[in-house]
Amino acid sequence: MKRVLMDIDTNLFRLALLENGEPVEFYVERKQTESLVGNVYAGRVETVVPNLQAAFVDIGTGKNGYLYYGNTRAASGVEKENRPKAGDTLVVQVEKDAVGTKGAVLTRNISFAGKFLALLPNEGGEIGVSRKITNEGERRRMQEIMEELLPSDCGAIVRTNGAGRSKEEFQKELESLLQKWQSVKQAEYRKAPALLWQENIPVLKAARDFYSADLDSVVVNDKETYELLAATGDFSGEGQPKLELYEEKTPLFASFYAESKLEKALSQKVWLKSGGYLVIEPTEALTVIDVNSGKYIGKKAARDTFRLINAEAAVEIARQLRLRNLSGIILVDFINMERKEDEKELMHLLALELKKDPIKAAVIDMTPLGLVELTRKKVRKPLREQMAAGRAEEG
Repeated sequence: MKRVLMDIDTNLFRLALLENGEPVEFYVERKQTESLVGNVYAGRVETVVPNLQAAFVDIGTGKNGYLYYGNTRAASGVEKENRPKAGDTLVVQVEKDAVGTKGAVLTRNISFAGKFLALLPNEGGEIGVSRKITNEGERRRMQEIMEELLPSDCGAIVRTNGAGRSKEEFQKELESLLQKWQSVKQAEYRKAPALLWQENIPVLKAARDFYSADLDSVVVNDKETYELLAATGDFSGEGQPKLELYEEKTPLFASFYAESKLEKALSQKVWLKSGGYLVIEPTEALTVIDVNSGKYIGKKAARDTFRLINAEAAVEIARQLRLRNLSGIILVDFINMERKEDEKELMHLLALELKKDPIKAAVIDMTPLGLVELTRKKVRKPLREQMAAGRAEEG
């Protein structure tokens, strides 16, 4: 059973994704600090740093965004020499939100995401299919549909949720995405800095991002939001998830036992069933995770004990990265193992668990000091920052 909870308050939006009753993702957003990811701006270049192949761009949010202009995808009509100059006006899109003292990460490769595909304006001929769709016949079918439907100057990437969708469903979504692009083109000559396109309001954006073929239901505690989601037509057809309006007196998150688990998701220490535990220390530069044997008391030999705890830790670490939305560089100090085959087995298990994450995550290597290095793509702010922003405003 896969269920999304949407808890709506006056200024607060909280979301929990539950799988078999257990939260696997949390998302918290306030109107005052809502995500800018997906917004398109006419930005003014303030500074160019050639050594970094980067520019700092004023998009009107009070903090200059960071634009890397090196090694960009070639697009029709775009000059090979891609270096901007101070004072230039560029159409840019927010790729990652500002974190700490760093401004938002920007890109000139504009894209518009739907539930089933992402539109790539000005990239004619580029058609991709999610790697998670492995059936070659299905991949060819979707490639052919996109070749038929796409305008010659646009490209597209079919998302994982596109598997099994009909030509009519793709056409309907494509028309909607093309309308967004037309809105941007009509506004791109406004004086910079200016917002050209604002991504969907949080509930609609969340509904799109968490919509999947195996989603059973979306439960909402706000009637206006319920009606807004119902109007999309994404919850009324055969094979679509069920949309439910929650009207009980018990708070929504408390009713599904998500409230207490949200607080636990901010704890430094995470206990394992074996009695071992993790210590998770996020910093601005990276996240460090330490694996400890803790209260484990067993009759197994030391080798088997360490293998058991490390294996349990690997599964839990992959879960915690997604639950807390930790990203960037992650260093894990597993319990030392003497045999190389045990280390290889552990690395393989960890890689398999990370593949379950919808956000790209990977095992890089084990350092000479025995630390396992992971990376996870930065998309939204870590959960602790989302929560801290909300609490600061309440205070």
